[in-house]
Amino acid sequence: MNAPAPERRRGPSPRLLGAALAALALVIDQAHKIWMLEVYDIAARQPVRIAPVFDLVLAWNPGVSYSLFAASTDTGRWLLLALTLSVTAGLAIWMWRAPDRLTASGLGLVVGGALGNAWDRYSYGAVADFFHFFLDTERFGRLSWYVFNLADVAIVAGVALLLYESVRPSNEAGGDRAAG
Repeated sequence: MNAPAPERRRGPSPRLLGAALAALALVIDQAHKIWMLEVYDIAARQPVRIAPVFDLVLAWNPGVSYSLFAASTDTGRWLLLALTLSVTAGLAIWMWRAPDRLTASGLGLVVGGALGNAWDRYSYGAVADFFHFFLDTERFGRLSWYVFNLADVAIVAGVALLLYESVRPSNEAGGDRAAG
């Protein structure tokens, strides 16, 4: 008796999907930053009120999240860039080996966002951030969240996908977790 043919996977391979999302996140982030810095000239126009709780601004972040590990010297900047690229390379290897599309997608978004911010650090010496959410209150004054960019959005979305992937049942989505 002949064994049934293995079920063919629909859609792109995990590798291709992860790489495509990494490239997409990087290109969209860099295109937006070039437009904000060179065309719109946010530095000359800031702050731009978009909504009562949201402004467009320009903030240069010499560190990582919340300006942690701020690099004030060229040596510090290059060390931070080397660390970022090393961690990103590890994530890219994990993405390349990911067994399913959800994991590869999450990792692709994180890798693309990290590369977008690394490119800023290389090109400008700091990361360009633009989106500022806040809430003005009578009692506490301005409650301000950190300023972020589209690379950060990609990183957070990627982490959210990885967290979802870690808690979802393994038989969900037609066995995509095992088959990829």
